Amino acid sequence: MLDANTVKEAGEAGTPVAQAIDLRQEFEAVGIADVFAQLDRELVGLKPVKTRIREIASLLMVERIRQKIGLANDPPTLHMSFTGNPGTGKTTVALRMADILHRLGFVRRGHLVSVTRDDLVGQYIGHTAPKTKEILRKAMGGVLFIDEAYYLYRPENERDYGQESIEILLQVMETQRDDLVVILAGYEDRMQKFFASNPGFRSRVAHHIDFPDYEDAELLSIAELMLEERNYRFDAEARAAFIRYIELRKTQPLFSNARSIRNALDRIRLRQASRLVGDLDRRLTADDIMTIEAADVLASRVFAKGAQPDGGKA
Repeated sequence: MLDANTVKEAGEAGTPVAQAIDLRQEFEAVGIADVFAQLDRELVGLKPVKTRIREIASLLMVERIRQKIGLANDPPTLHMSFTGNPGTGKTTVALRMADILHRLGFVRRGHLVSVTRDDLVGQYIGHTAPKTKEILRKAMGGVLFIDEAYYLYRPENERDYGQESIEILLQVMETQRDDLVVILAGYEDRMQKFFASNPGFRSRVAHHIDFPDYEDAELLSIAELMLEERNYRFDAEARAAFIRYIELRKTQPLFSNARSIRNALDRIRLRQASRLVGDLDRRLTADDIMTIEAADVLASRVFAKGAQPDGGKA
C-alpha cells in the first residue's frame, strides 16, 4: 500500500499523484482468490507450478495498480513456456492463466484456443499463412496454447512449411503482445532444442514453468477425486489394489500421469459394470453401484506378468 509520504514525494518528483491503494480491496474486486481456489480443486499437488502462477498474478496485480496511478510504461511480456510430461496439468493451468489475465485486464476476452502443428501448418504452398492467421484471429483477446510446439520446426524436411507459421507467430507475439498471450508447451528436452533452434521464441517468452510428474500418493488422490466426481468409490481392498496398480503402471511404457489414471478408471468402471450385470437376478443398491471392488482393479492387464499396456488399455 502506498503511504502518504510516498504519494507526496511522487507528486514533488513530477510523477502522477494517486491515492493510497487498498490492496485487499483490489484483489477482492478482480476475484483472483477464486481462480486460485479453483486451481487447487482441479489439480492435486503441483506446488512449484501453483507458486509460480501466484507470483505471475502478483506481478500483474502490481502492474495493474501502477497503471491506475500513472506509473505504467510498456505492457509486460506475458508469453510463456510450459514444459513437462503428458497429463501433468499444463492445459488446465493454461485455462486458469487465461482467466487470471482477463480478470486483471491484460487480455480482452480470456478465452483459450488450444492447437497443435496440424492446426497451424498447411500441406502445400500458400496454405500455411491463412491457417495460422485464422487461428491467431480466433485467439486474439485471449490465450493461444500450442501443444508440442517443437513440431512446428522440422529442419530435416526442406519442403516443410512450419517455418512460415513460426515467422507469422513471432511477428504477432511482438506486435500484438498487448492483445494475445502465447503459451508454448511440450516435453522439456524437446522444448529446449526448439528454443535453441528458434531464438526469436526464446527472446519473446518471459515465463518458463516446469510441470513435475506426480508422486504415487498424488496419483491416488487424483483417482479418488475423479471417482468422487462421478459418484464412485474404492472399497478398502480395491484401494490397496489400485496403489499397487500405480506402482506397476509407472514402470511401463506410455505412462501419462493423470491422463493414464483417468483411462485406468474408465476401464475399471467398465469391468465393474460387467460384474454387476453378470447376475441379473441380483437386487442392486446404490452402494453396490457406487463401489469399486478389488476384482475390478486386479483384472487389469497391468497385473499380468510382462504386460506392456498401450493406448487406453489399462
